[in-house]
Parts: sequence; structure tokens; C-alpha cells
Amino acid sequence: MNALDYFNARLQATISPMDYIKAKEVNPEQYFLIDVRNGPAHVRSVTIKDAHVIPEQELDNRLDEIPKDKKIIVYCWDVWCNTAAKVAKSLLEQGYDVKELTGGIAAWQEMNFPVSTSTPDNSPANHCGC
Repeated sequence: MNALDYFNARLQATISPMDYIKAKEVNPEQYFLIDVRNGPAHVRSVTIKDAHVIPEQELDNRLDEIPKDKKIIVYCWDVWCNTAAKVAKSLLEQGYDVKELTGGIAAWQEMNFPVSTSTPDNSPANHCGC
């Protein structure tokens, strides 16, 4: 793969926080944002506002919650975490239209974009899975 192919593929597979916010403003019903981070709820106490919390470890049992008629955006911790990439690959293989939010929640918070501090406490996941 040459550099041009790499960057084209990268842009096709990801969306920046700024581009996501702009796209969602234009067509809010088109997107379904998922926080796929694993780990205890207390370390995931902050999520991106309006994100659906479906930890990667619960994904297979909760596919019925993810609409196939929307653009799915997944995120995890930061640029070093690959959990969102794993989830994106799995969902793509199952026919979903998926992109990874670049930089994860760390980039989102760095830009002071809206967050929520409520996270469901029903997750059995207790490790990162990165």
C-alpha cells in the first residue's frame, strides 16, 4: 500500500471530533455514537454526550441495540487504545456502516466538547481489552 492509499483508507475509516460535530449538526438522526470502552464503570464515569454505552466485551450480546440504518461512530480511550478499531472491524464484517472517532474520549475532552457524567453500572467488564 502506498502513502496515498493509506491516507485515503484512514480518512474513510475515521472521523475527527470536529467533523463528527459538524456532520451531526447537519443531520443528527443519521449517526449512532457508541462508547465501546471496557473497564469498571467508575473509570468510565465520563462519556461523550448522547453516546450509547456498549462496552466491547458486551457487543456480541447487544447487537440488537445498534441500528443498521445509521452511521455508527465508535470510540474508546485515546489514540493508543485499539478497542474501537476492533469493534469497528467486527461491525463492518456484520454489515454496519462504521467509523472510528479519532483520538477517543481524550481528544473529545481536550477540545472541551460536551460530555456526560452518567454511566450505567451494569457492565461486567473489568479490564481494558486494548
